Amino acid sequence: MKKVEMYKDNDFSEKAFTRLLVHDSPYFKILNFNFNPGQELPVHSHDIEGQVSIAVLEGEGEFLGEDNAVLPAVAGDVLVSDIAEPHGVRAKSAMRILVTIAPPI
Repeated sequence: MKKVEMYKDNDFSEKAFTRLLVHDSPYFKILNFNFNPGQELPVHSHDIEGQVSIAVLEGEGEFLGEDNAVLPAVAGDVLVSDIAEPHGVRAKSAMRILVTIAPPI
């Protein structure tokens, strides 16, 4: 077993969003991103097979997709998509997300 204290190990930064590698294995990768209002992970995709989930732990923002698609994102929301599908996140308030990628890239 492994315990990670994300709230203790990954804080917020005024300069840019922060990232913490929570877990990495041959089966999946877990990352924690923290955003201040206005910060974003730009829309991007990966040219591999697999899926990504983006779970909002706290805060409010938007899930971003291709063709300027925007979906509201609040604590408790989870976005699931193929990792090759364009995806991103924009924060409206201080926002913590947990990203799972399977298989890991």
